[in-house]
Amino acid sequence: MTVANEPLAQGLAEVSTPRRKVPVWAWLVVAFALVSFARVLTGSNELDSAGTLREAISAFIPIALAGLAGLWSERAGVVNIGLEGMMILGTIGAGYFGTFYGPWQGVVAAMAFGAIGGALHALATVIFGVDHIVSGVAINIMAVGVAAFLADLWFSGLQGGGPTQSPPVDGPASLDLPAVADWAKTVEDKHWFMVSDLASVLGALTRNLSSLTVVAVLLIVATYFILWRTAFGLRLRSCGESPSAAETLGVNVYRYKIIAVLVSGAIAGLAGGFIVLVGAGLYQNGITNGRGYIGLAAMIFGNWRPGGLILGALLFGYTDALQLRAGGGAVHALLIVIAIVLLAYGIYQLRRGARRAGIVTVVAAGLFALWFFTTDEVPGDFTRMTPYVATLFVLAFSAQRLRMPAADGLRYRRGEAG
Repeated sequence: MTVANEPLAQGLAEVSTPRRKVPVWAWLVVAFALVSFARVLTGSNELDSAGTLREAISAFIPIALAGLAGLWSERAGVVNIGLEGMMILGTIGAGYFGTFYGPWQGVVAAMAFGAIGGALHALATVIFGVDHIVSGVAINIMAVGVAAFLADLWFSGLQGGGPTQSPPVDGPASLDLPAVADWAKTVEDKHWFMVSDLASVLGALTRNLSSLTVVAVLLIVATYFILWRTAFGLRLRSCGESPSAAETLGVNVYRYKIIAVLVSGAIAGLAGGFIVLVGAGLYQNGITNGRGYIGLAAMIFGNWRPGGLILGALLFGYTDALQLRAGGGAVHALLIVIAIVLLAYGIYQLRRGARRAGIVTVVAAGLFALWFFTTDEVPGDFTRMTPYVATLFVLAFSAQRLRMPAADGLRYRRGEAG
Protein backbone atom coordinates (compact mmCIF):
# COMPACT_ATOMS: atom_id res chain seq x y z
CA MET A 1 0.00 0.00 0.00
CA THR A 2 2.91 2.34 0.71
CA VAL A 3 4.26 1.73 -2.80
CA ALA A 4 0.85 2.55 -4.28
CA ASN A 5 0.72 5.92 -2.51
CA GLU A 6 3.92 7.19 -4.17
CA PRO A 7 2.64 7.22 -7.77
CA LEU A 8 -0.69 8.49 -6.50
CA ALA A 9 1.08 11.46 -4.90
CA GLN A 10 3.07 12.13 -8.07
CA GLY A 11 0.00 11.97 -10.28
CA LEU A 12 -2.11 14.12 -8.01
CA ALA A 13 0.62 16.75 -7.80
CA GLU A 14 0.23 17.29 -11.54
CA VAL A 15 -3.52 17.90 -11.42
CA SER A 16 -3.90 19.61 -8.07
CA THR A 17 -4.82 23.27 -7.95
CA PRO A 18 -1.73 25.51 -8.24
CA ARG A 19 -0.77 27.57 -5.22
CA ARG A 20 -1.79 31.18 -5.11
CA LYS A 21 0.92 33.59 -6.13
CA VAL A 22 -0.25 36.04 -3.47
CA PRO A 23 -0.92 34.54 -0.01
CA VAL A 24 -4.29 35.01 1.67
CA TRP A 25 -2.86 37.12 4.48
CA ALA A 26 -1.50 39.62 1.93
CA TRP A 27 -4.95 40.08 0.41
CA LEU A 28 -6.38 40.57 3.90
CA VAL A 29 -3.80 43.27 4.66
CA VAL A 30 -4.59 45.09 1.40
CA ALA A 31 -8.34 44.92 2.06
CA PHE A 32 -7.80 46.12 5.63
CA ALA A 33 -5.75 49.10 4.45
CA LEU A 34 -8.38 50.07 1.84
CA VAL A 35 -11.20 49.94 4.40
CA SER A 36 -9.11 52.03 6.82
CA PHE A 37 -8.46 54.57 4.06
CA ALA A 38 -12.19 54.77 3.28
CA ARG A 39 -12.98 55.28 6.97
CA VAL A 40 -10.52 58.15 7.31
CA LEU A 41 -11.64 59.72 4.03
CA THR A 42 -15.37 59.61 4.79
CA GLY A 43 -15.42 59.77 8.57
CA SER A 44 -17.68 56.71 8.66
CA ASN A 45 -16.25 55.16 11.81
CA GLU A 46 -18.81 52.35 11.86
CA LEU A 47 -17.11 50.99 8.75
CA ASP A 48 -14.86 48.79 10.88
CA SER A 49 -15.80 49.49 14.48
CA ALA A 50 -15.51 46.69 17.04
CA GLY A 51 -19.30 46.33 17.01
CA THR A 52 -19.43 45.99 13.24
CA LEU A 53 -16.60 43.47 13.23
CA ARG A 54 -18.28 41.48 16.00
CA GLU A 55 -21.41 41.25 13.86
CA ALA A 56 -19.26 40.36 10.86
CA ILE A 57 -17.71 37.44 12.74
CA SER A 58 -21.18 36.11 13.60
CA ALA A 59 -22.17 36.35 9.94
CA PHE A 60 -18.85 34.96 8.68
CA ILE A 61 -18.73 31.72 10.68
CA PRO A 62 -21.87 29.95 9.31
CA ILE A 63 -20.92 30.96 5.75
CA ALA A 64 -17.38 29.68 6.22
CA LEU A 65 -18.61 26.42 7.75
CA ALA A 66 -21.09 25.89 4.91
CA GLY A 67 -18.31 26.49 2.39
CA LEU A 68 -16.04 24.14 4.31
CA ALA A 69 -18.75 21.48 4.19
CA GLY A 70 -18.96 21.88 0.43
CA LEU A 71 -15.17 21.69 0.19
CA TRP A 72 -15.04 18.27 1.87
CA SER A 73 -17.71 16.85 -0.42
CA GLU A 74 -16.54 18.33 -3.70
CA ARG A 75 -12.88 17.52 -3.15
CA ALA A 76 -14.05 13.89 -3.11
CA GLY A 77 -16.01 14.43 -6.34
CA VAL A 78 -19.55 14.81 -4.95
CA VAL A 79 -21.35 18.09 -5.67
CA ASN A 80 -23.31 19.11 -2.58
CA ILE A 81 -26.12 21.49 -3.49
CA GLY A 82 -27.89 20.14 -0.38
CA LEU A 83 -25.81 22.27 2.02
CA GLU A 84 -28.79 24.50 2.74
CA GLY A 85 -30.95 21.51 3.67
CA MET A 86 -28.24 20.04 5.91
CA MET A 87 -27.93 23.41 7.64
CA ILE A 88 -31.70 23.45 8.18
CA LEU A 89 -31.53 19.99 9.76
CA GLY A 90 -28.72 21.29 11.97
CA THR A 91 -30.85 24.21 13.14
CA ILE A 92 -33.73 22.02 14.28
CA GLY A 93 -31.34 19.63 16.05
CA ALA A 94 -29.64 22.53 17.83
CA GLY A 95 -33.00 24.07 18.69
CA TYR A 96 -34.40 20.93 20.34
CA PHE A 97 -31.32 19.71 22.19
CA GLY A 98 -30.23 23.24 23.04
CA THR A 99 -33.63 23.89 24.62
CA PHE A 100 -33.90 20.70 26.66
CA TYR A 101 -30.31 19.59 27.31
CA GLY A 102 -27.80 22.42 26.90
CA PRO A 103 -25.69 24.31 24.35
CA TRP A 104 -22.96 21.75 23.70
CA GLN A 105 -25.51 18.97 23.42
CA GLY A 106 -27.15 21.24 20.85
CA VAL A 107 -23.85 21.48 18.96
CA VAL A 108 -23.47 17.69 18.85
CA ALA A 109 -27.11 17.26 17.78
CA ALA A 110 -26.72 19.85 15.02
CA MET A 111 -23.77 17.91 13.61
CA ALA A 112 -25.63 14.60 13.93
CA PHE A 113 -28.75 15.93 12.16
CA GLY A 114 -26.60 17.43 9.40
CA ALA A 115 -24.75 14.12 9.05
CA ILE A 116 -28.11 12.40 8.50
CA GLY A 117 -28.66 14.70 5.54
CA GLY A 118 -25.13 13.89 4.36
CA ALA A 119 -25.84 10.17 4.67
CA LEU A 120 -28.93 10.49 2.48
CA HIS A 121 -26.94 12.42 -0.11
CA ALA A 122 -24.14 9.84 -0.06
CA LEU A 123 -26.63 6.98 -0.37
CA ALA A 124 -28.30 8.60 -3.37
CA THR A 125 -25.21 9.79 -5.24
CA VAL A 126 -22.42 7.37 -4.33
CA ILE A 127 -24.37 4.13 -3.93
CA PHE A 128 -27.31 4.56 -6.32
CA GLY A 129 -25.72 6.96 -8.80
CA VAL A 130 -28.43 9.62 -8.63
CA ASP A 131 -27.56 12.94 -10.26
CA HIS A 132 -25.84 15.07 -7.61
CA ILE A 133 -27.88 18.20 -8.31
CA VAL A 134 -31.18 16.32 -8.18
CA SER A 135 -30.25 14.70 -4.86
CA GLY A 136 -29.12 17.99 -3.34
CA VAL A 137 -32.27 19.84 -4.36
CA ALA A 138 -34.40 16.99 -2.98
CA ILE A 139 -32.60 17.22 0.37
CA ASN A 140 -33.17 21.00 0.49
CA ILE A 141 -36.89 20.57 -0.13
CA MET A 142 -37.21 17.66 2.29
CA ALA A 143 -35.32 19.45 5.08
CA VAL A 144 -37.71 22.42 5.02
CA GLY A 145 -40.71 20.13 5.55
CA VAL A 146 -39.02 17.94 8.16
CA ALA A 147 -37.85 20.95 10.19
CA ALA A 148 -41.30 22.58 10.09
CA PHE A 149 -42.98 19.34 11.18
CA LEU A 150 -40.55 18.75 14.05
CA ALA A 151 -40.77 22.37 15.20
CA ASP A 152 -44.55 22.10 15.44
CA LEU A 153 -44.23 18.77 17.24
CA TRP A 154 -41.54 19.81 19.72
CA PHE A 155 -42.10 23.50 20.47
CA SER A 156 -45.88 24.05 20.34
CA GLY A 157 -47.19 24.92 23.78
CA LEU A 158 -43.80 25.68 25.31
CA GLN A 159 -43.37 29.02 27.05
CA GLY A 160 -41.62 31.35 24.62
CA GLY A 161 -41.97 28.81 21.83
CA GLY A 162 -44.54 28.00 19.19
CA PRO A 163 -45.20 25.95 16.08
CA THR A 164 -42.53 27.83 14.12
CA GLN A 165 -39.89 28.59 16.75
CA SER A 166 -38.24 27.29 19.89
CA PRO A 167 -37.96 29.04 23.23
CA PRO A 168 -34.73 31.05 23.65
CA VAL A 169 -31.68 28.78 23.98
CA ASP A 170 -28.42 29.40 25.78
CA GLY A 171 -25.28 29.53 23.67
CA PRO A 172 -21.82 28.18 24.53
CA ALA A 173 -19.74 30.25 26.91
CA SER A 174 -18.15 33.44 25.58
CA LEU A 175 -14.53 34.47 25.95
CA ASP A 176 -14.00 37.92 27.51
CA LEU A 177 -10.89 39.95 28.27
CA PRO A 178 -12.42 43.20 29.61
CA ALA A 179 -9.11 44.96 30.31
CA VAL A 180 -7.83 44.37 26.78
CA ALA A 181 -11.21 45.22 25.21
CA ASP A 182 -11.44 48.51 27.14
CA TRP A 183 -7.91 49.51 26.13
CA ALA A 184 -8.70 48.63 22.51
CA LYS A 185 -11.83 50.79 22.67
CA THR A 186 -9.76 53.75 23.85
CA VAL A 187 -7.37 53.40 20.90
CA GLU A 188 -10.27 52.83 18.50
CA ASP A 189 -11.82 56.14 19.55
CA LYS A 190 -8.64 57.97 18.45
CA HIS A 191 -9.57 57.18 14.82
CA TRP A 192 -5.95 56.81 13.71
CA PHE A 193 -5.24 55.32 10.30
CA MET A 194 -4.68 51.54 10.54
CA VAL A 195 -3.82 51.70 14.27
CA SER A 196 -7.40 52.33 15.42
CA ASP A 197 -8.63 49.76 12.93
CA LEU A 198 -6.30 47.13 14.41
CA ALA A 199 -7.62 48.10 17.85
CA SER A 200 -11.17 47.50 16.55
CA VAL A 201 -10.17 43.98 15.51
CA LEU A 202 -8.63 43.38 18.93
CA GLY A 203 -11.75 44.67 20.64
CA ALA A 204 -14.00 42.40 18.56
CA LEU A 205 -11.87 39.37 19.47
CA THR A 206 -11.69 40.07 23.20
CA ARG A 207 -15.33 40.82 24.08
CA ASN A 208 -18.23 38.34 23.82
CA LEU A 209 -16.37 35.99 21.49
CA SER A 210 -18.24 32.70 21.46
CA SER A 211 -16.19 29.62 22.20
CA LEU A 212 -18.00 27.99 19.28
CA THR A 213 -16.37 30.59 17.02
CA VAL A 214 -12.97 29.38 18.20
CA VAL A 215 -14.01 25.77 17.49
CA ALA A 216 -15.12 26.74 13.97
CA VAL A 217 -11.81 28.48 13.19
CA LEU A 218 -9.85 25.47 14.47
CA LEU A 219 -12.01 23.25 12.26
CA ILE A 220 -11.06 25.31 9.19
CA VAL A 221 -7.36 25.03 10.04
CA ALA A 222 -7.71 21.30 10.73
CA THR A 223 -9.40 20.77 7.36
CA TYR A 224 -6.44 22.29 5.55
CA PHE A 225 -3.96 20.03 7.32
CA ILE A 226 -6.09 16.91 6.92
CA LEU A 227 -6.84 17.37 3.22
CA TRP A 228 -3.48 18.77 2.10
CA ARG A 229 -0.95 17.40 4.57
CA THR A 230 -1.99 13.79 5.24
CA ALA A 231 -2.14 10.55 3.25
CA PHE A 232 -5.86 10.34 4.03
CA GLY A 233 -6.43 13.76 2.46
CA LEU A 234 -4.35 12.82 -0.58
CA ARG A 235 -6.48 9.74 -1.20
CA LEU A 236 -9.71 11.66 -0.65
CA ARG A 237 -8.72 14.38 -3.13
CA SER A 238 -7.66 11.74 -5.64
CA CYS A 239 -11.29 10.54 -5.64
CA GLY A 240 -12.35 13.97 -6.85
CA GLU A 241 -9.63 14.26 -9.48
CA SER A 242 -9.47 10.77 -11.01
CA PRO A 243 -11.40 8.07 -9.14
CA SER A 244 -10.52 5.41 -11.73
CA ALA A 245 -6.79 6.07 -11.30
CA ALA A 246 -7.21 6.09 -7.52
CA GLU A 247 -8.99 2.73 -7.72
CA THR A 248 -6.14 1.16 -9.66
CA LEU A 249 -3.79 2.28 -6.87
CA GLY A 250 -5.81 0.56 -4.16
CA VAL A 251 -7.98 3.42 -2.91
CA ASN A 252 -11.51 2.41 -1.86
CA VAL A 253 -13.25 5.22 -3.71
CA TYR A 254 -16.73 4.48 -2.35
CA ARG A 255 -15.45 4.60 1.23
CA TYR A 256 -13.69 7.93 0.82
CA LYS A 257 -16.61 9.54 -0.98
CA ILE A 258 -19.05 8.42 1.73
CA ILE A 259 -16.77 9.64 4.52
CA ALA A 260 -16.36 13.00 2.78
CA VAL A 261 -20.10 13.53 2.33
CA LEU A 262 -20.83 12.49 5.94
CA VAL A 263 -18.24 14.99 7.20
CA SER A 264 -19.71 17.58 4.84
CA GLY A 265 -23.17 17.04 6.32
CA ALA A 266 -21.89 17.25 9.89
CA ILE A 267 -20.06 20.54 9.25
CA ALA A 268 -23.10 21.98 7.46
CA GLY A 269 -25.21 20.97 10.45
CA LEU A 270 -22.72 22.75 12.72
CA ALA A 271 -23.16 25.87 10.58
CA GLY A 272 -26.89 25.70 11.21
CA GLY A 273 -26.31 25.08 14.91
CA PHE A 274 -24.10 28.17 15.09
CA ILE A 275 -26.91 30.33 13.73
CA VAL A 276 -29.30 29.02 16.40
CA LEU A 277 -26.98 28.92 19.41
CA VAL A 278 -24.83 32.00 18.75
CA GLY A 279 -26.42 34.14 16.06
CA ALA A 280 -30.13 34.21 16.92
CA GLY A 281 -30.41 32.49 20.30
CA LEU A 282 -33.39 30.39 19.20
CA TYR A 283 -34.67 28.22 16.37
CA GLN A 284 -37.05 29.66 13.75
CA ASN A 285 -38.33 28.19 10.52
CA GLY A 286 -36.27 29.53 7.64
CA ILE A 287 -33.56 30.91 9.90
CA THR A 288 -30.74 29.84 7.56
CA ASN A 289 -31.99 32.38 4.98
CA GLY A 290 -30.03 30.89 2.07
CA ARG A 291 -26.64 30.87 3.78
CA GLY A 292 -25.96 27.37 2.50
CA TYR A 293 -26.03 28.67 -1.07
CA ILE A 294 -23.81 31.62 -0.15
CA GLY A 295 -21.37 29.18 1.48
CA LEU A 296 -21.30 27.24 -1.78
CA ALA A 297 -20.53 30.49 -3.62
CA ALA A 298 -17.74 31.26 -1.13
CA MET A 299 -16.22 27.85 -1.78
CA ILE A 300 -16.30 28.42 -5.54
CA PHE A 301 -14.81 31.89 -5.15
CA GLY A 302 -12.06 30.30 -3.06
CA ASN A 303 -11.24 27.93 -5.93
CA TRP A 304 -12.03 24.87 -3.79
CA ARG A 305 -9.31 25.77 -1.26
CA PRO A 306 -9.67 26.79 2.43
CA GLY A 307 -7.74 30.07 2.14
CA GLY A 308 -9.81 31.47 -0.69
CA LEU A 309 -12.96 30.17 0.97
CA ILE A 310 -12.16 32.30 4.03
CA LEU A 311 -11.82 35.41 1.85
CA GLY A 312 -15.19 34.76 0.22
CA ALA A 313 -16.93 34.13 3.55
CA LEU A 314 -15.34 37.25 5.06
CA LEU A 315 -16.59 39.33 2.15
CA PHE A 316 -20.18 38.22 2.62
CA GLY A 317 -20.07 38.31 6.42
CA TYR A 318 -18.61 41.82 6.49
CA THR A 319 -21.00 43.34 3.94
CA ASP A 320 -23.96 41.66 5.65
CA ALA A 321 -22.96 43.03 9.06
CA LEU A 322 -22.24 46.47 7.62
CA GLN A 323 -25.65 46.91 6.03
CA LEU A 324 -27.41 45.66 9.18
CA ARG A 325 -25.45 47.76 11.66
CA ALA A 326 -24.42 50.91 9.83
CA GLY A 327 -26.85 51.31 6.93
CA GLY A 328 -26.45 53.27 3.72
CA GLY A 329 -23.84 55.74 4.96
CA ALA A 330 -21.19 53.13 5.68
CA VAL A 331 -22.02 51.18 2.53
CA HIS A 332 -21.56 54.42 0.60
CA ALA A 333 -17.98 54.62 1.91
CA LEU A 334 -17.29 51.24 0.31
CA LEU A 335 -17.96 52.69 -3.14
CA ILE A 336 -14.55 54.35 -3.19
CA VAL A 337 -12.95 51.03 -2.19
CA ILE A 338 -14.72 49.30 -5.08
CA ALA A 339 -13.57 52.04 -7.45
CA ILE A 340 -9.93 51.64 -6.38
CA VAL A 341 -10.05 47.85 -6.68
CA LEU A 342 -11.65 48.02 -10.14
CA LEU A 343 -9.11 50.59 -11.31
CA ALA A 344 -6.20 48.43 -10.15
CA TYR A 345 -7.72 45.34 -11.77
CA GLY A 346 -8.41 47.21 -15.00
CA ILE A 347 -4.79 48.39 -15.20
CA TYR A 348 -3.67 44.81 -14.55
CA GLN A 349 -5.86 43.57 -17.42
CA LEU A 350 -4.52 46.23 -19.77
CA ARG A 351 -0.93 45.29 -18.93
CA ARG A 352 -1.73 41.64 -19.71
CA GLY A 353 -3.06 42.63 -23.12
CA ALA A 354 -6.78 42.16 -22.34
CA ARG A 355 -7.61 45.54 -23.87
CA ARG A 356 -11.40 45.30 -24.07
CA ALA A 357 -11.86 43.82 -20.59
CA GLY A 358 -9.41 46.34 -19.12
CA ILE A 359 -11.23 49.31 -20.66
CA VAL A 360 -14.61 48.05 -19.41
CA THR A 361 -13.21 47.57 -15.90
CA VAL A 362 -11.62 51.04 -15.82
CA VAL A 363 -14.89 52.61 -17.01
CA ALA A 364 -16.74 50.72 -14.25
CA ALA A 365 -14.24 52.08 -11.73
CA GLY A 366 -14.96 55.61 -12.97
CA LEU A 367 -18.71 55.08 -12.59
CA PHE A 368 -18.33 53.88 -9.00
CA ALA A 369 -16.09 56.87 -8.24
CA LEU A 370 -18.70 59.18 -9.78
CA TRP A 371 -21.41 57.52 -7.67
CA PHE A 372 -19.30 58.09 -4.55
CA PHE A 373 -18.53 61.77 -5.19
CA THR A 374 -22.02 62.77 -6.32
CA THR A 375 -24.07 61.13 -3.53
CA ASP A 376 -24.02 61.03 0.25
CA GLU A 377 -25.77 57.72 0.93
CA VAL A 378 -26.69 54.46 -0.78
CA PRO A 379 -30.49 53.86 -0.99
CA GLY A 380 -31.85 51.49 1.63
CA ASP A 381 -33.14 48.92 -0.89
CA PHE A 382 -29.71 48.60 -2.48
CA THR A 383 -28.07 48.49 0.96
CA ARG A 384 -30.01 45.35 1.83
CA MET A 385 -28.81 43.80 -1.44
CA THR A 386 -25.15 44.57 -0.69
CA PRO A 387 -24.02 41.09 0.53
CA TYR A 388 -25.58 39.32 -2.45
CA VAL A 389 -24.40 41.87 -5.01
CA ALA A 390 -20.88 41.72 -3.55
CA THR A 391 -20.85 37.93 -3.81
CA LEU A 392 -22.02 37.90 -7.45
CA PHE A 393 -19.63 40.74 -8.28
CA VAL A 394 -16.58 38.91 -6.96
CA LEU A 395 -17.60 35.59 -8.51
CA ALA A 396 -17.93 37.28 -11.89
CA PHE A 397 -14.42 38.70 -11.70
CA SER A 398 -12.86 35.50 -10.39
CA ALA A 399 -14.51 33.12 -12.86
CA GLN A 400 -11.53 33.02 -15.22
CA ARG A 401 -9.15 31.48 -12.68
CA LEU A 402 -11.50 28.84 -11.24
CA ARG A 403 -10.64 25.16 -11.50
CA MET A 404 -12.95 22.63 -9.90
CA PRO A 405 -11.81 19.04 -9.15
CA ALA A 406 -11.68 17.20 -12.47
CA ALA A 407 -14.20 14.48 -11.54
CA ASP A 408 -16.50 16.69 -9.44
CA GLY A 409 -20.13 15.71 -10.03
CA LEU A 410 -19.35 12.78 -12.31
CA ARG A 411 -21.01 9.41 -11.75
CA TYR A 412 -18.55 6.75 -10.61
CA ARG A 413 -18.94 2.98 -10.60
CA ARG A 414 -16.44 0.50 -9.18
CA GLY A 415 -14.43 -1.27 -11.87
CA GLU A 416 -14.59 1.58 -14.40
CA ALA A 417 -10.81 1.64 -14.51
CA GLY A 418 -10.95 -1.66 -16.34
